[in-house]
Amino acid sequence: MIKRTLCFTTPAYLSLKDAQLVVRLPEVEKSDLPVHMKKESVRTIPVEDIGVVVLDNRQITVTHGLLEALLENDCAVITCDSRSMPVGLMLPLCGNTLQSERFGRQIEASLPLKKQLWQQTIKAKISQQAAVLSTVSGVETGCMERWAADVRSGDADNLEGRAAAYYWKQVFSDIPALSGFTRGREGMPPNNLLNYGYAILRAVIARSLVSAGLLPTLGIHHHNRYNAYCLADDVMEPYRPYVDRLVRSMIAERDMDEYTRLTKELKMELLSIPTIEVTVNGRRSPLMVAATQTAASLCKCYSGELRRIAYPEIS
Repeated sequence: MIKRTLCFTTPAYLSLKDAQLVVRLPEVEKSDLPVHMKKESVRTIPVEDIGVVVLDNRQITVTHGLLEALLENDCAVITCDSRSMPVGLMLPLCGNTLQSERFGRQIEASLPLKKQLWQQTIKAKISQQAAVLSTVSGVETGCMERWAADVRSGDADNLEGRAAAYYWKQVFSDIPALSGFTRGREGMPPNNLLNYGYAILRAVIARSLVSAGLLPTLGIHHHNRYNAYCLADDVMEPYRPYVDRLVRSMIAERDMDEYTRLTKELKMELLSIPTIEVTVNGRRSPLMVAATQTAASLCKCYSGELRRIAYPEIS
């Protein structure tokens, strides 16, 4: 079953009752409305149906009991800053009964194995980027396909960087307002949409890794003493083009001033990322489900049961 993604952008009281997330609105609770109308305004959602919760207002109150229940059900909780950009991620400490065994295999993974896994990851990412360019921009992708085929163990030639330079130059090239676009966290729109989308994607991937019993801090390529989600940043690479494609479709029929600011409407569209249909091993499923398949295959790569990570393919 596909888990729900919930986003709260207005003041709210969030609590737990009978395994349900209970939503109450402060303005209603403090009003002079009749009691029966206050009761009718209360919403409930089964905790077991929730995969991601986004908290995007400083006047949201969450009870400890609800946080405990969400984490026990492998839910990712994202907190946002005053600009509505995700700044924090909360995940369960113990997501799998075989966690210690899988931690051990992950920690003991040899350097050659990690380089091979990174090679697969970058091949998949560049192939996905080429598919996006081909389907949405009609751009020549022969060079991207060659780079994907030529990626060596550990991406020793940094073909990821070469492909990225070409990709970002072309992906919005047919939109006049975005001529000269460069990708950067603080750059011109739609960088704001990409940043938000990648943050949602990162939470989905991190959640799947923890659920599979993996340590999200210990990456196969990314290494940063200040980054608690290096493995999530590795595994999400081939999934990024799905976010790019969604963002491109969102801005294609909008004027630039309509996406300069991250509005509620835009955020709601980006929160559909976990439900995007993707294909893994020839089977279509929502991205959140595909992420669990990718994480499970990575576990088997660490244990020696598989040699390849199951990444999605854009058709």
